[in-house]
Amino acid sequence: MTTALITGSTAGIGAAFARRLAADGHDLVLVARDTKRLQEQATELHDRHGIEAEVLTADLAEEDGISSVEKRLGDRKRPVDLLVNNAGFGNKGRFLEVSMEDELRMLKVHCEAVLRLTAAATAPMRDRGRGGVVNVASVAAFVPRGTYGASKAWVVQFTQGAARDLAGTGVRLMALCPGFVRTEFHERAGMGTDNIPGWMWLDADKLVSSALSDLSRGKTLSVPDPRYKALMGVVKLAPRGLLGGVSSRAGRKYGPK
Repeated sequence: MTTALITGSTAGIGAAFARRLAADGHDLVLVARDTKRLQEQATELHDRHGIEAEVLTADLAEEDGISSVEKRLGDRKRPVDLLVNNAGFGNKGRFLEVSMEDELRMLKVHCEAVLRLTAAATAPMRDRGRGGVVNVASVAAFVPRGTYGASKAWVVQFTQGAARDLAGTGVRLMALCPGFVRTEFHERAGMGTDNIPGWMWLDADKLVSSALSDLSRGKTLSVPDPRYKALMGVVKLAPRGLLGGVSSRAGRKYGPK
């Protein structure tokens, strides 16, 4: 039986990964900031699927939080076979409307934590000759849209670069780039969603199923829906200046309220 560690496991995409992996028989290490929610989640998954679910309370915007997860990933007596770097958040407001403290917290979670946890996980995976990492990014990585999009672009580039460096070792890395998913993400950021068209919403469980399928096929980038694949094709062809204007207008229409 293998073990998967999931950050941001108590809600949204992270919770969907936990449900699917538990159903497939994987033991879990569940990582989030809320100990009570983690314990409830662990109990439910254990009772429903008979797997072991370990709880690790950590805030990845803090040094102690990242260090504690690094330590668990580096425990070779209790190896982690799959890491899902899912923890993340959005900030309400445009550039200079968001405090520098909040901008730096975002980079800490989206970039520094992803870098350090990926390194902590893949070193022992490489030695064992097997393992996988899913770094959750966003389709926002492909459009010029503030610190959030820039941080997710870093996740994509870092993941694909690391995947090339580790090719042939038995370790797979993949950046997952979903679009709008019905989770707590927008509510926590104080963002309105009433104007987002229904066709743009994705189901978290279907997204996870598609992502795991892409990982098993050795893909380094997963855009898990035909609608968003088509949109990303248009994005690749659009001039950057035009794309920036469209992105800004879309952000005002579908972003923070």
